[in-house]
This record gives sequence, C-alpha cells and structure tokens, in this order.
Amino acid sequence: MKLFRRGTPASLSEIRTRVRLPVPPPPEPVAVAPAPAFSYSDPRPADQAIPFALKVSAGIAWRVVVIAIALYGLGMIIGRTSSVVIPVAVALLLTALTMPLAVLLNHRLHFPRGLAAITTLLVSVGVVAGLLTLAGNQIVIGVQGLSTSAGLGLSQIQAWLSNGPLGGQIDEAINQGRAWVQSHAGDLTSGALSAGQTAGNLAVGAIMTMFAMFFFLADGDRMWSWCVGLAPKQVREPVHEAGRRAWVTLSSYVKTQVLVAGVDAVFISLGAFLLGLPLVIPLGLIVFFASAIPMVGAVVSGALAVLLALVVKGPLASLIMLGVVLAVQQIEGNLLQPILMSKAVSLHPLATLLGVAVGSYLFGIAGALFAVPLMAITNTVVLYLNGHDKFPMLGQDASILTNSAKKLSGDAAERDEAVTPGAGDNDKLIGGINPEAHEREQQAEDAAAEAATHDETVDSEGTVEKRS
Repeated sequence: MKLFRRGTPASLSEIRTRVRLPVPPPPEPVAVAPAPAFSYSDPRPADQAIPFALKVSAGIAWRVVVIAIALYGLGMIIGRTSSVVIPVAVALLLTALTMPLAVLLNHRLHFPRGLAAITTLLVSVGVVAGLLTLAGNQIVIGVQGLSTSAGLGLSQIQAWLSNGPLGGQIDEAINQGRAWVQSHAGDLTSGALSAGQTAGNLAVGAIMTMFAMFFFLADGDRMWSWCVGLAPKQVREPVHEAGRRAWVTLSSYVKTQVLVAGVDAVFISLGAFLLGLPLVIPLGLIVFFASAIPMVGAVVSGALAVLLALVVKGPLASLIMLGVVLAVQQIEGNLLQPILMSKAVSLHPLATLLGVAVGSYLFGIAGALFAVPLMAITNTVVLYLNGHDKFPMLGQDASILTNSAKKLSGDAAERDEAVTPGAGDNDKLIGGINPEAHEREQQAEDAAAEAATHDETVDSEGTVEKRS
C-alpha cells in the first residue's frame, strides 16, 4: 500500500485515511466557575477604621472653616456698623492714652469719677483744638506764599524736564492732564460733594467718640465687670484676668506709638524748618497723626514732606528731605521701637507690616489703624489662656492703671521696685470695681428691691384689712 505519492507530501488526514487510524473525539469544553463577587469585611466599626491622622486633619479643617465663616460674618457686621464701631474703637484708644490723667485727678486730687472724666476729656479736646487752630492759622498765612513758591518750583521742574531727555513729552502730558480735568469736571464736583458728606460723618463720629470716651473714663471698670458677669461662673476669673492683661497691652501700645509719632513729627518738622519750607506746623501734625499707623504712616507722611520740598525748593532740597525722613525711620525702627515697646507688644516687624496690609485691604484706613493693637491684644490673651503670663505681677493684685508694663512683666520687680497695689473694692476710685464687687453690689440692689416690694405688699394688705 502506497502511503505517499511521488513528489507530493501527504497531509495528516490522508495518512489517517490510508492507515485507517481512529479519529479522536473533540475535547469537551471545560466548565469555568463564575468569579466570586468582591467583598471586604472588617470586624471594626467604621469610625475606628479611619486613620487617626485623617481624623485629626478633618477635625482641624472643619473647625478652621467654621472660624473663617464666623470671622467673615463678624467682618460683615463691622462693615455695616462701621459708623458706630469706629468711633467706639477710637474712644477706647484715646481712653487708654488719657487714663493716667483721669487716675491722677481721681486718686491723688480726689476728683469724683465724673468730674475727673469730664476734665480729662476737656483737656484732650482743648489740646487737639489748639494744635489744629495753630496749624490752620499757619496755613491761612502761608498759603499765598506757598502758591507763589509752588508755581516757581513747578515751572523750574517743568523747564528742567523739558530740556532733559523727555523733551516735548512733558508738555504733551501736561496738556493731556488739563484736558482730562476739563472733561471730568462733573466727576470732580460730585467728588467734592461726597467729601462734604464725609466731613459731616466725621463730625458725628467725633461727637460719638467724645461721649464714649467720657463713659469709658468714668465707668469703664463697671462696664467691664458687667460684661464679665455675662460669662459662665466657672470662666469669669480667667476672662477677667485676660481682660486686665489685654488692657495693659493696649495702654502700652498706645503710649509708645504716640511717643514714637511725636519723635517722628519733631525731627521731620525740624528738617523742614532748616530747609526753609513753609507750613512746618501743619506738616508736623500730618506726620504725627499719620504715624498712628505703624511703619506705613510715617513713610507716607514723609513722602509728603519730600514732595513739598521738591515743589518749593527743587530737587536738591527734596533729596536732603528724603535723607532726613530715612534717618528718622532708622531711628524709629532700630532704637525707639525695640526699647519702648518692651515686652508688652512683642510682635515681629513682618507681622506688623502684614497686619497693617491686611487691615487696610479689608477695612481701609480704620483697618490699618486697629490691626496692630488687635494683634497685640490677641497675642497677650492667647498666651495667658495657654499658661504663659506676660504680666505675672498682676497675680499679686497689682494695679493696671498706675503700673507700667515693664513693672507688671516682672523686670523692674527683680530690681526691687515695688508695684502699686490695686484700688480694692472702692467704687469711688477709678478701677475700684471688679466683677466680684459688682456682683455683690447687684445682689445688694436686688435684695433691697425685694425688701421694698415685700414692704409694699405688707402695707397694702394692712390697708385692706383696716378698710374691711
């Protein structure tokens, strides 16, 4: 039997056909079991299966969100009520500044509370009014000479710039400025009317500030005791002690800032006087009030002095004035601030600058003014509540009105300088009312009112019996 053909290979099927081999059956399909559904079981509760770090992060996150929402709401409320909040806050700053005079009149000269407060208020208003009157008179006297000098100075600057590399661009810019003023005359008029309305609001705010300042001087301790009484009983003492330390910080900050502002105003005004600039006293007042904003105010007011020197005396005088302003800033930053602020306002300069920037961005000039004292108070209160007392001498019943921050911090006490004790429970003295005394006073008043009501009831019953 031939299995192969000559020259042609045989396939496997032909070979099986020729040899008649049995064909194997096809393989049966293999049954594949379905894949089991994915399942995960853990005997622990779900809250225990969450990692601890994730729990802590989530807890911090939602608390931060709640605090941010609360602060945003508080900022909205303050923005809507700024016409009331700002005068009260300014009155608080002025009270911290003038409280030593009120305490002197009340404690040493035995003025009654109200008389000491009104005397302090009148003296403060008189000083401010006198300075403003003096500055106004100098402005009225020197405005004509200033306009003449300014005209000549501007002409010199324009001629110098025109002959310089800028050439005719200066004349073109001046013409464009004149055209802009003429085209926006209506906007300028409405701006003037808005300025008049702002002046009216300032007058109302000043009156409100004086009223609030009087009551803070006369009854500030009673007001504070009432506020502490609103807190739960178990937290009244730490709230009261934290408030005392906050007041020491605020007083130290205000006094130091006023002293620094005075130094800035004196030296910059002296430089302007030596250069022969006009309006020295108004310039000094502007520098003084602007320096109430730390770091930024003195720079802005100093720039005004440099601009005045440039307009009146020319570029050389402005460069000299710039040197004076920079020298004053160096004295303030490297000598006055570190020595005078002491331990009461321990804020880094970067924190101060950022606080002023954020405050001015959120609330304008008022935010820049109150940002730093608010940060200093918050720092002191938080440190105290966490066990770090910056003024340990207050724990020995030292007075917050007659002792300096350095004494209360313990530095001077280590040199055997005794601190002045508090006024005690004497409601006739400023600072003589504390929360405990205020609570006893309230209890006595309630008891007297209840006794009077009981007597009226008994008398009414006796009258009815007699009539019957």
